[in-house]
Amino acid sequence: MSIMMNRIKWIVGASALTIASGAGAAGTGVQAEPDWTLPIHDNQVFGQVLFDRMEYQRDGNNELALWDAQAWIGKDRNRLWVETEGETDLSSDSGDIENFDVQYSYRFDRFWDIQTGLGAQTTFGPSPNKERYSAIVGLQGLAPYWFEVDTNLRVTDDGDVSYDLEAEYDWLLTQRLILQGRGETLVAFSDVEEWGVGSGINNVGLGLRLRYHFSREFAPYVGVSYTRFLGNTEDLREREGEDVESSSFVAGVRWWF
Repeated sequence: MSIMMNRIKWIVGASALTIASGAGAAGTGVQAEPDWTLPIHDNQVFGQVLFDRMEYQRDGNNELALWDAQAWIGKDRNRLWVETEGETDLSSDSGDIENFDVQYSYRFDRFWDIQTGLGAQTTFGPSPNKERYSAIVGLQGLAPYWFEVDTNLRVTDDGDVSYDLEAEYDWLLTQRLILQGRGETLVAFSDVEEWGVGSGINNVGLGLRLRYHFSREFAPYVGVSYTRFLGNTEDLREREGEDVESSSFVAGVRWWF
């Protein structure tokens, strides 16, 4: 009798498992196999706003306020991406928005997004201002050895072509204390004297920033930044009486929500 009862329990349990597996695939139009996992519903919309750098820079007597921010909204693969970067001279209230980009971003790989869209660049302040617009194709993601990479090819409304590259790497000194190395460069394929751009490699920028995470979202930092202009761009800046090399102390905050 006990053997018969055990068999009945086994049959009931197996039937319940089969029904549950079939329910997991309900609405998909596909008959679930016994070893299939439940489907993943990848239709939620997410978003983030990140102020990667909101900082004060001091180079001798020159004082600058700099920002580098980005925001996105969308699903895992398809997103709307907005990014802006620029600086203000605190002594003259003049500056420039180096880029304000609005792009469609598609995640084609686990660690990489391809992006395309439109960008704007403008100056502001008491002197006559200027602006230009560009079409962009970019690539953003995580390279081997955990380097964060952001690179763009830009074609302006005047047909000028340039390529920019930024890379960052974080060293975790502790769970809260992080040292970040940063490098950037710009390559132009033609001279654009109105914007102080010469053909070839324009500049190399390097930086080290030590930040402390009071929380995952909020981290003040201090560091140093170095910029060197090269080639035809160096010649243009010398002609205008501008510096071709600078080293700065920086202090700022990084936060996101």
